Amino acid sequence: MSFPLYIVNAFSSGSFTGNPAAVCPLTYWPGEEQLRSIAAQNNLSETAFFVQENDVYNIRWFTPEVEVPLCGHATLAAAYVIFNELNYSRNEIRFHSKSGELKVIKEKDIFVLNFPADTYKELPVSDVYREALGLAPIAVGAGKSFILVEVATEKEVAEAKPDFYKLQKLDAAVGVILTAKGTTADFVSRFFAPQAGIDEDPVTGSAHCLLIPYWAQKLNKDNLNARQLSKRGGVLYCTYAGSRVFIGGKAELYLKGAIFFNYEL
Repeated sequence: MSFPLYIVNAFSSGSFTGNPAAVCPLTYWPGEEQLRSIAAQNNLSETAFFVQENDVYNIRWFTPEVEVPLCGHATLAAAYVIFNELNYSRNEIRFHSKSGELKVIKEKDIFVLNFPADTYKELPVSDVYREALGLAPIAVGAGKSFILVEVATEKEVAEAKPDFYKLQKLDAAVGVILTAKGTTADFVSRFFAPQAGIDEDPVTGSAHCLLIPYWAQKLNKDNLNARQLSKRGGVLYCTYAGSRVFIGGKAELYLKGAIFFNYEL
């Protein structure tokens, strides 16, 4: 048994930047255990699987440990494969997912995700976040799945050395976003998700579903440039549109090939 496999750097600004995602086009859905096993073997923060049904692509995302309801960079990577490797002729792709309908528009060399906006709910600034991040938050809030922690400076975000064991104990969140107003962009961030088997994600599109509304309101502007300050780094072009957010970025193919199985799915 074999399936095609691609690795694409999403939200990249050159080779070996952005967030690498595995993309596995399928003609049918294998069992969930096999999808998890493939993602674990790929050992990247996300593997995107999709099956085309008429003019819609059904998409699912797996970390090496769990299935997640939404992933931005792996959706962008999947769109890159559909547009550039599978010869999709339209300029917009429709995905159906556990987070509803998602769209990706191709604008020259930029892929723009049309995702649902998340809602920020303020939380008390407790010592738990200071201890886990080693920083003094100036604001803490929650979205559907993520905790957002704002600190005073971009330098603090860049130099943070979180305690992943303590972050993993924050049961209320799938991941923690660390963010600040930027000096090299409108805002900057990093994303930590040891609860999902990812200590730090290089670039996290889904986190920007919460970051974009948050910073659009704080900065009083709807079009924002963002940087994720991981070791690999990523660049995102963001627009706030009320109930939706638009997250744009470039992508670059790193690898294409096939994966093989010796057992029935």
